[in-house]
Amino acid sequence: MSDITTEPEVHGISDEDLEVIKKLYRAVAGEADLLDEVVTADWVDLPAPPDHPPGPDSFKPVIEAFKSIFADVEVVLHEVIGAPGRAAVRAEIRGTHVGEWMGVAPTGKRTSFAIHEFHHLKDGRITHSWHLEDLHGWIQRASE
Repeated sequence: MSDITTEPEVHGISDEDLEVIKKLYRAVAGEADLLDEVVTADWVDLPAPPDHPPGPDSFKPVIEAFKSIFADVEVVLHEVIGAPGRAAVRAEIRGTHVGEWMGVAPTGKRTSFAIHEFHHLKDGRITHSWHLEDLHGWIQRASE
């Protein structure tokens, strides 16, 4: 079962936009269909995988694949900072590494990596997301 910790430190973001952000990370933690409620039909996820068109439907298979690599996926929101139409998120993805990922064979160990993301919101939906994950750190730790 996927989960999300929803008690981050919050600054400068409306309650409505915060709920959209929380729901986005529930989607990332495994409830992929929630994307339809929180992102626009032409949502842009940057950087996107090659041949990854805009919109929620192209990202849903990424979430499903991720669940097969990391069992019991959990997103821990540490901090959300916002302004009208903007949100910055400092978070962490946790899970048990059960599938090969980025050339690293399954370790069967509980693991995590930091994520930092910036979102643009309009009319209660996310239009653009920019993300940066500490994948180098994760590979280094998983390979030890």
